[in-house]
Amino acid sequence: MIALERANLICALARAAGFERVGIAPAGPVARADYLNRWLEAGMAGEMEYLGRWRELRADPGRLLPGARSVVVVAHVYGHGEGRGTRDEGRGGSGDGAVTRGCGGAVMGGLSDTETRGQGDKETRGRGEGERGGPAGVGASHGATGRVAQYAWGRDYHKVIRKRLHRLVDRMRQAIEEPFEARVCVDTAPVLERELAAAAGIGWIGKNTMVLHQEIGSFFFLGEIITTLDLAPSLPAVDHCGTCTRCLEACPTGALIAPYQMDARRCISYLTIEHRSEIAQELRPLMGNWLYGCDICQDVCPYNRKAPPTREPAYEAGTNPLAPAADLDMVAGMTAEEYQQALAGSAMKRASLEMLRRNAGIVRANAGEWRERGARDEGEC
Repeated sequence: MIALERANLICALARAAGFERVGIAPAGPVARADYLNRWLEAGMAGEMEYLGRWRELRADPGRLLPGARSVVVVAHVYGHGEGRGTRDEGRGGSGDGAVTRGCGGAVMGGLSDTETRGQGDKETRGRGEGERGGPAGVGASHGATGRVAQYAWGRDYHKVIRKRLHRLVDRMRQAIEEPFEARVCVDTAPVLERELAAAAGIGWIGKNTMVLHQEIGSFFFLGEIITTLDLAPSLPAVDHCGTCTRCLEACPTGALIAPYQMDARRCISYLTIEHRSEIAQELRPLMGNWLYGCDICQDVCPYNRKAPPTREPAYEAGTNPLAPAADLDMVAGMTAEEYQQALAGSAMKRASLEMLRRNAGIVRANAGEWRERGARDEGEC
């Protein structure tokens, strides 16, 4: 079996396993991995010191498995298809919410500062503070709830995708009559998976630093199989962001400092999930009603407007009592035991109970501020 036949077979097996996108990248040095060093040295990783470890492995996934020749990259949709892709959806309400994943566009966000430009949607939008006069993430109605990013609504994606990828490896062994080694990676391994996804044709790295695809948008997780098999690589993705800058204009904290560049220290996803210490006072009002994570830069992306919803029951809300919108009183009064029970099997455990309480306090303060401002505005009328 030649390399192209093996690649086509594995792609067919991956699609049969439920992955919406699959592609092959070479198991060698990733494009512009030196940007990681510049990004870290600029301090844009904030408190995520772990990103500075194993840099040589992040730069070359082939080092994670002796004899590695190829990387199978898959995408698994988790989005819920509820009116995304509009400016108002990104600005508030108590509704929906990495790969990737924990930090949305923050973790590794600035590591994919691609210089390519496409010819996609050329329409630009306002900053997202617009007609209602409020920062993104704060809508006209404020209940005592805090929004949770969509990726954390259901079961922990690490477990869901890892199990699916191990089954895929088993099917590969049954279908390919030659010995090979394989290593499964789901977000936690030192891999620059967005660069690999772009190289494998899964999608391009957009101006919001997320991986985008014309058909499935960006609400999807990434997973990888590093293997010693010789597989024909897929065509790399082409950038289709064009002149659109909706994500940059909608980000309430200005975390997207330039197209394709993220300063994680200002990202709401980073602040609510990865930042362990106190949050700077000047950033708190800009966080709106986000308790955990943030989806604003994805919500406003035109490519998410018609993206299909997830087909994976494990990603649906129901197992997590805090999603899609968490009761702030419940969070504030939660005991350590209740925290463990409520978030068992959830990716939300990335944030400690103390962090969730901190975030809930900020959301509550923001809601109170906007109630008072709304009352003053009504009085003036």
